[in-house]
Amino acid sequence: MADPSSYRPQTGEIPTNPGVYRFRDPHGRVIYVGKAKNLRSRLNSYFANPAGLLPKTHAMVHAASSVEWTVVGSELESLQLEYTWIKEFKPRFNVVFRDDKTYPYLAVTMGEKLPRVQVMRGERRKGTRYFGPYTAGAIRETMDTLLRVFPVRSCSAGVLKRAQASGRPCLLGYIDKCSAPCVGRVTPEEHRALAEDFCAFMGGEAKRFIARLEKEMGAAVAILDYERAARLRDDITALRKVFERNAVVLAEDTDADVFALHEDELEAAVQVFHVRGGRVRGQRGWVVEKVEDFTTPDLVEHLLQQVYGEDAEIQGRLPREVLVPVEPSNAQDLAEWLGGLRGAKVDIRVPQRGDKAALMSTVRENAEHALRLHKTRRAGDLTVRSQALQELQEALELPVPLLRIECYDVSHVQGTNVVASMVVVEDGLPKKSDYRKFSITGAAATDDTAAMHDVLTRRFRHYLVDKTAQVEAAELVATPAAVTGANVTGANGTAPGAGAGTNGTNKAAAAAVDAALSDTTTPAPKAKFAYPPNLVVVDGGKPQVNAAARALEALGVDDVYVVGLAKRLEEVWLPDSDFPVILPRSSQGLYMLQRIRDEAHRFAISFHRQKRGKAMTVSALDGVPGLGDSKRKALLAHFGSVKKIKAASAAELTAAKGVGPALAAAIVTHFSAGGAGGDSDESVPAINMTTGEVLET
Repeated sequence: MADPSSYRPQTGEIPTNPGVYRFRDPHGRVIYVGKAKNLRSRLNSYFANPAGLLPKTHAMVHAASSVEWTVVGSELESLQLEYTWIKEFKPRFNVVFRDDKTYPYLAVTMGEKLPRVQVMRGERRKGTRYFGPYTAGAIRETMDTLLRVFPVRSCSAGVLKRAQASGRPCLLGYIDKCSAPCVGRVTPEEHRALAEDFCAFMGGEAKRFIARLEKEMGAAVAILDYERAARLRDDITALRKVFERNAVVLAEDTDADVFALHEDELEAAVQVFHVRGGRVRGQRGWVVEKVEDFTTPDLVEHLLQQVYGEDAEIQGRLPREVLVPVEPSNAQDLAEWLGGLRGAKVDIRVPQRGDKAALMSTVRENAEHALRLHKTRRAGDLTVRSQALQELQEALELPVPLLRIECYDVSHVQGTNVVASMVVVEDGLPKKSDYRKFSITGAAATDDTAAMHDVLTRRFRHYLVDKTAQVEAAELVATPAAVTGANVTGANGTAPGAGAGTNGTNKAAAAAVDAALSDTTTPAPKAKFAYPPNLVVVDGGKPQVNAAARALEALGVDDVYVVGLAKRLEEVWLPDSDFPVILPRSSQGLYMLQRIRDEAHRFAISFHRQKRGKAMTVSALDGVPGLGDSKRKALLAHFGSVKKIKAASAAELTAAKGVGPALAAAIVTHFSAGGAGGDSDESVPAINMTTGEVLET
């Protein structure tokens, strides 16, 4: 029996969307299929306390060796996919579906003279149309809602015979949820037409009926028949409710393979849903390495060639339609080749709208989750991390192991709000407590190379200052201790404290040091930066790398190596080198550099947006020295507007809460001197530049 903790996925890896999950045994066989409104919550319940599970569930999680999941768009989709896969895989722990205990279908017995709408389970019968499956609650609600618009007979044969014999309809006939063909209110032909409309609506023609009722409602309003218009409005609401519940169901004649992918510079995750008879019958997924510089159309072309060209089983089940995210290269020739494999025409299409586009979106979401999960698991693998660090050390010909790597990135918008980020990786894992953010102003903000030089200078200047302070502190502690030890007994054998002069001075210094060391109430100052990295990575090419190298050289730092990762071709640049180092596209070292670079970019972008958002809000009072946010609010609350603040004297300004004579004089001086927001700019209020909201008037 397997230990569930050995294959338990990390909580952050599991999406919170609705979906279907599958447990597999060591041989790859599906042993359990389940659905969930929230996949993360449901799957965590299996692993949180396995000992507290029911006996059947306990046996299942210990018999399994892996778990996988598929994200879908709604709970109804998860229900349908669960039902389909249980029928296909016949998992031994899904005992609920044995003995013909299946989900119910909504059935219309079109083979009878007076068709009947009913809930049916079990084997299908000839001459009956089926829609579903549904849950027990959902099917009753759907049926009850539709009968008010399509009053088809829903009574049993016995009730029908009694009504025909007595000439009186059943209760549903009296409340207008049955057209009562049993007593002749409608003819059998009219009743059959109602049943056909019912089937057409459930078969996907809902919009036609809703549009017809909306037209009838408009006509009723035009002749002032508001009672009929209200009934039609309620019917439209009911149909829309049912339509939204069933919109995820494709037409029953739909046979298609739906492909979607999510990619980055090195890898692409591919997902395919196999739709047969309007239902998702299967799903497959791959993560492929982009060993060549493929465009997305090229990638789709090679994907279809590999999937359909190498698998004889899939060739025998090739569908009429292949839905792809973008049109592949040589689409016409590819469609002709697929048609030859199938023995009939195959259409390669890119869905733009409707149910197929919605399903494509669901498949794409699964591809995104798959790539994210793949990257997370690869980054957390100790063996892979060690391999990546070793590859980097060898490729860059570095003499020291890469225990700590720091990466820097500069972010701005056309030279405004220039910021930079520093992210840290130790032993291949991010150390977020050591992340740092830099604001760049003045001449350093003129271009990226100057900004990079400024950031590296500031970072390693801080390091040198911290290092010097630590050395001085160590010497301060060590020197008195040595002196004290040497003077415990004087050269003439005198007892401590008996002498004077130098001996007494040393003892006093030692006592001061001991007192400082024994003081636990004052914490030691925390260093601004940790120890230096073995490798500095900058986001950019040759100019950025050379700027970083100059900054380190100017500070005398010669034990830190610098490289740059250029995004266009993912080449690695070294200082003063005319040619870059090209790492293989499948290299774990290149993947680690990419991951660090992307994290630095994300961190810089978030800080830039935060700073830019603050800069969007401007005020005429911003330039007043000594005037903070709380006192500015107090002034506005007291005077009501910036204009009145400008016109107030120093004595009047001191009436506001927290404003003293010195600050009042500074405000008067600021505006009388024509400072920012002074009389020359009197018409400009404080404005949020993002929303246009006037903050001060």
